[in-house]
Amino acid sequence: MFQPAQAPWINPGVVIHEPSAPVDELIAKFARSVAKRGFNVAACARRDDIMVDLLTDQPLPGSAQEAAAATLRRAMRDDADLAVIGGFDVFRNAAAELAATVGHGASQGMPVLTTIPDGKVREWHDFAGHDGTMIPPTTRALWRWWGPERLYRDLALGVANDEVRQIAVGPRWLMVQGPAGAGLAYLPRNARELIARIPELKRKSLRQLAELSGSWDPLEMSLGIAAINAHYNRFDLEGEMGNGAAAFGREAGRVVVIGAFPGLSETLSHPQVIEADPRPGEFPTVAMDSLLPGCAAAVVASSTLINRNLPRILRLAHGSRLALVGPATPLTHRLFHYGCEILGGLVVCDARGLAEAIRAGALPREFGRFGHYLHLRREEAPAAGTCRYRASGGDSA
Repeated sequence: MFQPAQAPWINPGVVIHEPSAPVDELIAKFARSVAKRGFNVAACARRDDIMVDLLTDQPLPGSAQEAAAATLRRAMRDDADLAVIGGFDVFRNAAAELAATVGHGASQGMPVLTTIPDGKVREWHDFAGHDGTMIPPTTRALWRWWGPERLYRDLALGVANDEVRQIAVGPRWLMVQGPAGAGLAYLPRNARELIARIPELKRKSLRQLAELSGSWDPLEMSLGIAAINAHYNRFDLEGEMGNGAAAFGREAGRVVVIGAFPGLSETLSHPQVIEADPRPGEFPTVAMDSLLPGCAAAVVASSTLINRNLPRILRLAHGSRLALVGPATPLTHRLFHYGCEILGGLVVCDARGLAEAIRAGALPREFGRFGHYLHLRREEAPAAGTCRYRASGGDSA
């Protein structure tokens, strides 16, 4: 029988619900959604007095306590991305049996989701103290608990193991081309060392390049985002024309813009602009902490995906409408669950021409000659219009 060598850290979240609420179906749907995206998930809950695997709907052997302990044990053994144990009592006993520890540093531990009736919240506090997270019984709240920090791996998991047709590196931008699309990313520093690695990198699959989005090396990060875009921003993608920022043009409240873009003054009225190198009337990056909370909407440049500011922005702007726009925006519904309402990005039509332009030092204002800007909307977004696009491969989750 597997037993951890030392007490494992867990990062628990608990869905607080009314006693009669069908909360197990809520967590089952969430577990299946996360697993369908490619994450490693172990999940069980009680159904008709037996414990079932929430991913397969198959009954689990043994008592409820034994099934819960086996599920949590398997999650720890396999280093799962998420464990779901329906019912606080069986979860608590399973955690005790495996000596799982909640406390300082648990934010780095394995996410474990459970449920508890609202009349027993004190029992949760006795177990978790001030650690862990209490979650309202909604799908959106579950995704917020899951966290925007996981969006990079989520994006990479959806990329197919296709061949890399081309890698074009210029002084400021790079392009990766796969069999179905081409994707862009800006370069945060001189890419001489990246150019030297192109023969080696072209032997990797598109998925392998996409996984570099988890790297802390800025150049590898850019290459990973370009590969992600080469998968999702496909040549045949359909959507609404333009980058979508105009949808926020009539907002009554504050609109914050992170990273100025052409046509800003014609698109938005009196935006609060945040720039790394602010000009008169603009704000520095540190102003995000003050300006984003409580804003009506935010228009965020796709460069924040590459410099890793996007997860922080999504947390600060929680509850506000948010558009992610720019040539490096991945046009995939996977980002909607993390708080994006509108995604505006570039779909390349002439990959050969764009590659030559990038090598010659082309800037984003010139990219439109080699493709067109489209935007997708989250289905429940309040703006008019529909999101039309063909999802294929890893984007069908």
